Amino acid sequence: MEQVMPDASGERAPGAGNENLEHWQQQGKWFSYGGYAIFSRMAGQGDPLVLLHGFPTASWDWNRLWPMLAQHHQVLTLDMLGFGFSDKPPLYDYSIEDQADLFEGWITGLGLKSVSLFAHDYGSSVAQELLAREQEGLLPFHIQQVCFLNGALFPEVHNPLLIQKLLHSPLGGLISLGLTRRTFERSFTRLFSPGRPPEKNDLDDFWYLLTYNNGRGILHRLIHFMEERRCHRNRWVGALQNATQPLRLISGVADPVSGAAMARRYRELITEPDVVSLRNVGHYPHFESAGEVYRAWREFWKQHH
Repeated sequence: MEQVMPDASGERAPGAGNENLEHWQQQGKWFSYGGYAIFSRMAGQGDPLVLLHGFPTASWDWNRLWPMLAQHHQVLTLDMLGFGFSDKPPLYDYSIEDQADLFEGWITGLGLKSVSLFAHDYGSSVAQELLAREQEGLLPFHIQQVCFLNGALFPEVHNPLLIQKLLHSPLGGLISLGLTRRTFERSFTRLFSPGRPPEKNDLDDFWYLLTYNNGRGILHRLIHFMEERRCHRNRWVGALQNATQPLRLISGVADPVSGAAMARRYRELITEPDVVSLRNVGHYPHFESAGEVYRAWREFWKQHH
């Protein structure tokens, strides 16, 4: 199934609003994972919906969508280890599998028996790993349905930015430590649609979260996920192809990294693919056009309930 959402520039869904970053942090709670502090947020009531953020940002990415989703769901999210307000140990062996362990333990610890997943970018790989575990009978809870936003679901069509390639190179450690605000802004803004660039205060928030607690010093360790995606390609693509629960891809087609080409590959490899294409939207659909994303999610949810 292919849908193209009309360009809804300026439209806002009910409950839309921007939450102050300081308030976002104040409303959070921390828990321990392997002795490290993990930042989490929960709100709303209803069927549990877990939000998984991308690289190199944090759960804050979801703040514009958060109040909309919380009208109908118990919404849960966290900053993965090495991201946002969570701890960022400098010598840690970061991996998608470890982040999946983090989510699995957290969801299980909350006593949830069934959850839906809404995943973006790096978080999409974590969701694929969780799907694979459920198919192997290893998850102590059931995944009801999964909605993906722009991410490298298929590494063969992923087109990383130059800064990502450099961070993944032997010079990655130096590049990470030497990353400047100007370089970050130039690279990060390229991910957005030209018609929806992040404003200065948005860039302030993203940079703050990135550099919080010496975050710059570990970017080259976090970006190991690009190699993991290649190594686990068959497992994680197989998890999509073998999924029995409903899946939907919401694709910002103006994304230069994992936009139109990723959506085409999804349609090629997934049986009866459910794809919603967002015109004039880049890599961060939930930030650039939260109203469109909310409507696409809500439609998907209603179809299967």
